[in-house]
Amino acid sequence: MIDDLKSEVLINKVGGKFKLTALVQKRLNELVQGSRPLIEDAGGRTLLEIVVQEILQDKITIDGLATADNSQDEPKSNKKD
Repeated sequence: MIDDLKSEVLINKVGGKFKLTALVQKRLNELVQGSRPLIEDAGGRTLLEIVVQEILQDKITIDGLATADNSQDEPKSNKKD
């Protein structure tokens, strides 16, 4: 799974390694705090696998400040429908 984070496809999709790290960290925190996965086949997957799939399926991005709870206090992952 960690090797997936080194994938050039994933890195380029987000815009770089540092942006990918920030997005993964923010989304993992949201999931740990109770946010629901944005992918349909989340059962049996680790939280990290869920985040990677959400990025690959364009469910979350690093752009902007919109969040699950619509808080504007800090940048969080944008969620696409």
